[in-house]
Amino acid sequence: MIEIEDFNNPQVKKLPNHLRQYIIAQNYENYTPINHAVWRYVMRQNYSYLKDVAYYPYIKGLSRAGLSIEKIPDLQTMNDNLGKIGWGAVTVDGFIPPVAFMEFQAYQVLVIAADIRQINHIAYTPAPDIIHESAGHAPIIADEAYNNYLSYFGSIGAKAMFSYKDHQLYEAIRKLSILKEDINANLADIKKAEQKVNFCQENLGDPSEMALLSRLHWYTVEYGLIGTLENPKIYGAGLLSSIGESASCMQNDVKKLWYNLDTINYSYDITQTQPQLFVTPNFQNLIDVLEAYADTMAFRKGGTESVLKAIECKKTCTSVYSSGLQLSGVFTDIGMSKDDELLFIKTTGTSALSHEDKQLPNHGKDNHNDGFSSPVGKLKNEVKCLEDFNEKDLKTLNIIVGENASLDFESGINVKGKVKSLLFKNDKLLLVSFDNCTVTTKENQLLFKPEWGVYDMAVGEKIVSVFCGAADKDAFEEIAHVSKTQTKKIEYSKKQLELQQLYQQTKLIRVTETNSKDVEQIFAKLKENHREDWLCCIELLEILNQHRLNISLQKDIKIYLEMKTSNHQELKKLIEDGIKLIDNPVIQLTIKE
Repeated sequence: MIEIEDFNNPQVKKLPNHLRQYIIAQNYENYTPINHAVWRYVMRQNYSYLKDVAYYPYIKGLSRAGLSIEKIPDLQTMNDNLGKIGWGAVTVDGFIPPVAFMEFQAYQVLVIAADIRQINHIAYTPAPDIIHESAGHAPIIADEAYNNYLSYFGSIGAKAMFSYKDHQLYEAIRKLSILKEDINANLADIKKAEQKVNFCQENLGDPSEMALLSRLHWYTVEYGLIGTLENPKIYGAGLLSSIGESASCMQNDVKKLWYNLDTINYSYDITQTQPQLFVTPNFQNLIDVLEAYADTMAFRKGGTESVLKAIECKKTCTSVYSSGLQLSGVFTDIGMSKDDELLFIKTTGTSALSHEDKQLPNHGKDNHNDGFSSPVGKLKNEVKCLEDFNEKDLKTLNIIVGENASLDFESGINVKGKVKSLLFKNDKLLLVSFDNCTVTTKENQLLFKPEWGVYDMAVGEKIVSVFCGAADKDAFEEIAHVSKTQTKKIEYSKKQLELQQLYQQTKLIRVTETNSKDVEQIFAKLKENHREDWLCCIELLEILNQHRLNISLQKDIKIYLEMKTSNHQELKKLIEDGIKLIDNPVIQLTIKE
């Protein structure tokens, strides 16, 4: 197992190696005083507004998840609290591939981006950040019906087939989100990245299972509403963590539609606010819709169409025979009858055989490093499926270890060679291995030659399931796809470090003995050297107002902020909301610090 901090949390301890590769340290000490001020502003605004429009358990859930209004949460505290409801949390580097994100959910582990949004994106960021993941997702997890849906969705999503174009879109979105949160990013680079995302979104072609499933995830887990069309409540993390869109989404120009299976027909753009949102009457409806869609997916349907999806994926997938045998590899070819029935399947490159998600001994990548192919179907003139033959039945066809045998399939494929071994599991025949074997089609096309070595013939009348990834991921040594586009470590200028110090001094004044002289000095430095800042001024005004100090200075700060709203329209609502909260303070949450 890869060594990671498990926070004494049972769910985190269970994580397999292929998921552990995404986990990074939180490095709590790297959060700056401005980062904590951004968290505090968003949380106070959220509490002020969301207490009236969020799904009821949200406010109570903040406390249950171990979140504080005053400071960014640390993973240990979150894991201590989430562990009580059967969940855990880990930090990752920004966006991770959707299939990995889903699998973390299936393990009941919340994935939290370690970074926090910059102040210029305080209302909303397309990038995943600790505000979105913890203040958005964690509080609702306390609701049992919802967390059941979340983990079940993860188990379904982890099996979804995706396309190469999905992968391109993921990389484009990740790059854009990183650039938008880089305070030193070039505007031309951001524009180019936005164009790339738009191009990928417009050229996806027919959406894959993962693309359609992502829409269900987006309109529930991220942007879901619950209740009635006339009076819905917010439960989606994207809305709960956006102080801008959580308010705008309730306006009449945002359509409210009932959430049902038709929702998969609505695409979305992560860089834009949502033109429509979907309302579920209850969380059970989410599971019902998910079940209806899952019934259409390859992992439940199997057959020719599902194997073709695996070929289109161009990544490691697994096909499951009706015998229970699992073949993992990159699928490249199939044989089909006139009625589109599967005749044989083929992988190229490293492949492996498993049963019940455990790799079979001597059937890993080292044993099947040049691909694997095998017939699918019944033997000619046999009523019973070969997988249901016992050793007595096999003897009637001269399928005896050490003897030569010739098997004719209904498809016309012939397998001829010396039987080396038979493999049974749960009273099902999984494999017949041959020495000196020749495999031909009815057109006499050679599929296997004796000089190629041992031929392991998979047994199964049908392919009953196909899903993304290897059956036994850790045994297959499936290396997690870690994007080459990494989040950038911010190098702060001398001026930025000075501003952080002013935020730190402001925090100390708030939590220790308040002195209006100190407030006056900080405000003077902000006006002189940091005229782009507004949030620290809000915090200074809050301190003076709370302690009823220096009315004259309060007026000066308010006038200074009002001038900013005139000159910088993008700050108008942020500043007005900040002042409104000072003039009309809310009762603070009783929450663990």
